[in-house]
Amino acid sequence: MALPPPDPQFVLRGTSAAVHTLHFSCGGQEPDVPILFSGSENGFIHVWNLKTHRVDTALDGHGRKSVYCVETMGGKNRLLSQGRDQRICLWDLAEGRTSVTDSVFTENVGFCRCSLLKVAQGRWLMAMAAKALEEVQVLELPSKTSVCTLKPEVGAKLGMPMCLKLWQLSCGSQPLLLAGYEDGSVVLWNLSMGKASSQLVCHQEPVMSLDFDSEKAKGISGSSEKVLSIWSLNEQQNLQVYKTHKLVNAGVSDITIRPDKKILATAGWDHRIRIFGWKKMKPLAVLDYHTATVHCVSFSDHKNPSERLVAAGSKDHRISIWSIYTQT
Repeated sequence: MALPPPDPQFVLRGTSAAVHTLHFSCGGQEPDVPILFSGSENGFIHVWNLKTHRVDTALDGHGRKSVYCVETMGGKNRLLSQGRDQRICLWDLAEGRTSVTDSVFTENVGFCRCSLLKVAQGRWLMAMAAKALEEVQVLELPSKTSVCTLKPEVGAKLGMPMCLKLWQLSCGSQPLLLAGYEDGSVVLWNLSMGKASSQLVCHQEPVMSLDFDSEKAKGISGSSEKVLSIWSLNEQQNLQVYKTHKLVNAGVSDITIRPDKKILATAGWDHRIRIFGWKKMKPLAVLDYHTATVHCVSFSDHKNPSERLVAAGSKDHRISIWSIYTQT
């Protein structure tokens, strides 16, 4: 039997708007304070102090348009954020600063979160949905040089890219991109050739979110349907359906595999967060707190496993923080 679901360890209130993205920065040593960044519909990024459970800083860089992606770049003082103002901003937060140091105008009207991959010290790749609806553009940061533009073949009818995940097998190996599209396909792109290596129809509806475990060469995606699709990548770099997992209720906004690859979390349109074992998709917990759609879910990067948390952001303006399965 599954354990009865826990209550949140604590709840963060005060965004005054729906929360669309979350990102932890808890890997530092004392006296570094563990931080959670949240991006909300009113255009603010809140920097939450996880010791006091209060906002340390509110960043305003997206003209009050919804912020739907926040990532750190090698530490909590360098931040990247993406908003519905069609801008991706780079922030310098060192020594109390709250300044946008650079920005990229995406000219993309969708809400596909960009993806970031560290490729060398101080060098990153960023994939983002491009101006042309079906295309993905890959830039190098901080130089903003274009690496490639990934265009589906003529007549492919993939629709818009909905979610992106840059990854590499090991440091220094070929970076690759997994992209989920409007037609329900997941496509593996080879960046050096600028070509699709493999394509798999995983859903009948647009792919809302995906995550990938490069060690097991296995990924997972969700859509507006009642099913999670689990797929794998064989030696020849071909995507194959591994299995599907039926959900109780339809609609997944976000999926994330914990960094240790043991469990994963989904954010549901049914207001719930679901936790699964990654190896066999065993349902481990249903976290029931929110009163509206859960938009995002994120695992913390604490060095000590017993301190690890999962956070969820919802349309109900609240962020729930949970401590779960710390013993696994």
